[in-house]
Amino acid sequence: MRTTLSVSALMLLMLACCACAAPSALPEASRTATPSPVATPSPSPATPTQPAPTAQPPASPTIEATPTSLACWKAGGRYETGSLESALLPQPLEYRIYLPPCYDELPDRRYPLLYLIHGQSYNHDQWDRLGVDEAAEALIASGEIAPLMIVLPRYRSWLQPPDNRFGQALVQELLPHVDKQYRSIPDRAHRAIGGLSMGAAWAVHLGISEWRLFGAIGAHSLPVFWNDTKHLRAWLREIPPDQLPRIYLDIGELDRKEILASARWFEQMLTEENIPHEWHLFPGSHNEAYWASHVEQYLRWYARDW
Repeated sequence: MRTTLSVSALMLLMLACCACAAPSALPEASRTATPSPVATPSPSPATPTQPAPTAQPPASPTIEATPTSLACWKAGGRYETGSLESALLPQPLEYRIYLPPCYDELPDRRYPLLYLIHGQSYNHDQWDRLGVDEAAEALIASGEIAPLMIVLPRYRSWLQPPDNRFGQALVQELLPHVDKQYRSIPDRAHRAIGGLSMGAAWAVHLGISEWRLFGAIGAHSLPVFWNDTKHLRAWLREIPPDQLPRIYLDIGELDRKEILASARWFEQMLTEENIPHEWHLFPGSHNEAYWASHVEQYLRWYARDW
C-alpha cells in the first residue's frame, strides 16, 4: 500500500511539475508574439511621420547663414586707397574709396556710388575725418539708407577750371576706373557728386556740365567758380526737364560774406530758372564742426532714391 501510494504520489508530483512548466512557457510565447502585432501597425503611422523630419534640413542652412551675414555687418566697411596715373594732371590722381559692410561676402551685389570732394587746403581724408564712414554704417545698419560706396578723390591745385583739369581727370579717368575696378551700378541714377567749400564748387561744375553722368548734386558751403557764373544758366537750360539732377544746397548763416553771397546767387538763379532744389540756411560757420554736424543729413539726401 505504501509502495502504491509512493508511486501514486510520485506520479502526481511529476504531473504537477509538468503543469507548472506549461504556464511558464506561455508567457514567453505571448511576449514573442506581442512584438509582431505591434510592429505591424507601427509602420503605417511611421510612414507619414518620418518625412516631416526629413523635410526640415533646409532650415539648417538658413540658421547657419544668419550669423555669418550678421558677422560681416558687425565687422563694418573699410577704406581702400588708390593712385591713378593721369594723362591730364601733372601727378597721379589719388583717391580713397569706402566699401560698405559685407562687400567681399556678397560678390554678386552692386552698389550706388557717391563722389565727395574735399575743401581747399585739405586732402581726400577730410570727409573721413568728418565721420562719413561711421555715419554711413549707422544709417545702413538702421535701414535708413541702402549700402553704398563713397569715392573721395584728391585735387592738389587751387586753380579753377579751365586752368585746373582735375574735373576732366575725374570724369574721364577716375570714374571709368572705379566702375571697372569696383562693383558700382554704372548709371547716373545711382551716381551722385557732392563737396564742401571748393569741393562744392567742383560738384556744381561737374554735376551740371556733365549732367549725363550724375543724378544728384550736393553743394555744402558753396563758393561758385567765378568762370562758371557765365555758363551755369546756359548749361542748365540744355538739360531736358525730365533729366534734371536733384540739387541740395546748404550753408551756415555765419559763413564768410562772399561765400554766403555766392551760394545765395546760385540758389536765386535756380529759382529763376524753375529748377527744383533744396536750400538750407543752418546755424554755423565755414568750418569742419559745421559740416560734421550735417554729415548724416547729407547721406540721407544723397541715398534717398537708392
